[in-house]
Order: sequence, then structure tokens, then C-alpha cells
Amino acid sequence: MKKSIVSIFVLGLCFGVHGQSIDKVITSNEVSRIEKVLSADDMQGRRTFTPGIDKASAFIESEFKKAGLKPFMGAANFRQEFSMTESKAVSSKIIIDGKEIDNNQVVAFSYQPQVSLTEKSDITVVKISKGDNLGKKFNEYYKSSKSYLVLVDASFNNVLPNIQHIDRITSEPGTNTVLFVFEVNEANVFSVELTNTISKKTLNNVVGILPGKSKPDEYVIFSGHYDHLGVGSPEEGVPHPANDSIYNGANDDAAGSTAVIMLANYFKKLNNNERTIIFTTFVAEELGGFGAKYFSKQLPADKVIAMFNLEMIGTESKWGKNSAYITGFEKSDFGKILQKNLEKTTFKFYPDPYPEQQLFYRSDNATLAKLGVPAHTISTSKMDNEPFYHTADDEFETLDIANMTEIIKSIALSSSSIISGKDTPSRVDTTQLR
Repeated sequence: MKKSIVSIFVLGLCFGVHGQSIDKVITSNEVSRIEKVLSADDMQGRRTFTPGIDKASAFIESEFKKAGLKPFMGAANFRQEFSMTESKAVSSKIIIDGKEIDNNQVVAFSYQPQVSLTEKSDITVVKISKGDNLGKKFNEYYKSSKSYLVLVDASFNNVLPNIQHIDRITSEPGTNTVLFVFEVNEANVFSVELTNTISKKTLNNVVGILPGKSKPDEYVIFSGHYDHLGVGSPEEGVPHPANDSIYNGANDDAAGSTAVIMLANYFKKLNNNERTIIFTTFVAEELGGFGAKYFSKQLPADKVIAMFNLEMIGTESKWGKNSAYITGFEKSDFGKILQKNLEKTTFKFYPDPYPEQQLFYRSDNATLAKLGVPAHTISTSKMDNEPFYHTADDEFETLDIANMTEIIKSIALSSSSIISGKDTPSRVDTTQLR
């Protein structure tokens, strides 16, 4: 208790904002206000391509405008729009060695309106056998530009519902077709007939900037994703309480988006950033990081000095209060710089304690990191034991708002020497990335 009081006092003395301490700018009341709006039931889980995600976007846009940010790259507003292609199956008929396969055993990925394939076509038959690394092999074929007929052993039937619920949506539609057929061991002679409805859909990131004073062409990014899982059902295989099928995503990642808005307000009031600060909330993270991938193509990676990606900071970390971890801590000196700037406080940043989960590659920092940017995710989520992760229980009431507020303050303070131009984190060695 005593150390915390001293810490807050020191923060208030050392970091003034036009005569006000950071505690007057980043407050629990404001964090609660924003978080409650983004995680409310009327956002309907903020699933991409739903009215809920549009409503969330409009709210974040209004907050950026109120904060006094400017649109990105001279845009007319804060919406960074881009298009994606969606494929919806109309009909399918698959016959293998004279037997018509039940459509419930088949998952097809194709962005062509009509598909006709036989064993004489340019398609390769492969197998995922019992004991294989399903995730690795699935990704190999799913992400390929070649056509595959993948025969999946019956031992993997339990994952079939998860694969069936993967959205058929992409920013770069190919001409190939990949079919996963379960409970079939051989395919000597086959025919595949598919009919799909192909459509273009528009979605948007929300992006605002504070131009830098002396180094306007050097960028520091604060980001989070504002989409989530939408409205679910028991058939999706994701647990949720009775009479509640809305996946509110309060921690994942309304918390990160709330932090981005709070930081925009803080740095605008501070008004002394030498480098340009970009504040962005990404769309379609849950679908595969599409918002971040589009964003990364809109500015030169070598001009991005650092990226603070904020993901699930609404609960205590495994170390308790006043702590968080940084994914890919060892891949640059980003984390060391942040901790140095907090040496007069009780807050502590730790390396990611869940390396086996590959979190560095699973959030929106990954796209820019693969371009060499010291892009890291800051989180507190106990990924080995986070009870509300991807459930309908992830609601405002489960968050520790007071601790989340202190985390946002600590992120603001830890970034000070990077934003002032004093420190430049080392680049990520892309040859060492998977």
C-alpha cells in the first residue's frame, strides 16, 4: 500500500500535462465510460461485417475527433477503408471412388463461382494421418496457392466443427481450391463440383494521428483491435452461459481499443511529441489480422520506430497488479527501454511467460514485426488460465478497471523517450522469425 502511494505521487510530480498530473487525464471513470460502450450488448459482439462493428467504428471515430486527432495521410475522415472477398457455398457434390460424400464431412475453400475438378485436374491428393500435427498440416494446405484434396483421418473428427466455422474471406483471393474431406482414406478417382457466391465487402480500420514536431516522418504506433466474435450459439462449440449468446469481448479487445483512445487524449493534451504518433484500432483481427495487414502496406516500415499493440489488458497478469508482459521481448530492446522509463515506479514489464503459445505471431503486431519493426504486444491475459477468453462471459463486470487504468498510465509513461526521439528501439531481425 505504501509503495503504491509513493509511486502515484512520483508519477504526478514527474509527468505533468499542462499543470495536471497524468492521474487527471487517464482516469478510471473515463476508462469505464469507453469500455462500457465498446463492450455493451448493443454492439452485438462487434463481429466483422455486422452492424455492431460499424457502430463500434463510429464511436471510436467520434472519440478520435473529440480528442483532436487528424486523419491519416490526408484522408477525409478517420476510416481507413479496404475491400475483402467473401465466398459462400451454394451447392457442392463430391464423389470419391464411386461414393458420394456427405457434405457434412467436407470443408471447401474456394473463391471461384464454379469449380469442376477430377483426378485429371491440377490438384494434389494428400493425407493428414493419425498422429500428424493437424494444425501445421492444415495451415500448409489452407494457405497454399495450389489446389489440394486433403483426406483427413477420422481421429480428427473433433476439430471438424472448428474448421467448418472458418470464414471464407480473404484480401487476396486465389484461383485454387482446397478441400478437406474427413473419414476418407483413399481417392483414386473423384469428381468435385462446387458453386459459390462471390462478393466484395468493405470494412475499415479507424486511424488518427498527432503529427510530430521535429521528426514528423518517424512514426510511433499505438494499436488494438476493435472487432470480436459477434453473437454465437451452442452449436459453435464455444461455451457461454444460458440465455446469453453475445460475445461482448470486453477484455478481447475492447480493453485495448479503450487504451488507444485514452492514450490519444493523453498525448494530445501533452502536445510535445517529436515523432508522429499514429493511433489505430484494427478490424478483422479475429478473422486473420486483415486490418493490420492492410494498414502495414500504407506506410514505409523503415519509418515506423515502434509499435505498441495493446491486447487484453483488463485483467491482472500472473504477477498480480502493476504488471504486464511484452510478447517477443527478446527480439528487440523495446521492453528494456519501456522498463527504464518506469524505474521510478512500481510497475514491471515482463517477457511473455507463454512462449509455447506463440503469442508474438498471433496478434496485430506480427505483420509489422515481420517487416523488421520493433512491434510488440502488451498484455496481461493469463493465457494458460484465462476463464473468459473467447466466451460470452467476457463482459465489463469481469474487468479490473482500476488496474487497467494504471496499466494505461504506465504504457503512456514508458513510451516517453521513444515519442520524444531520445530512444530508438533496435529492429527485429526478420531472419530469426518463423
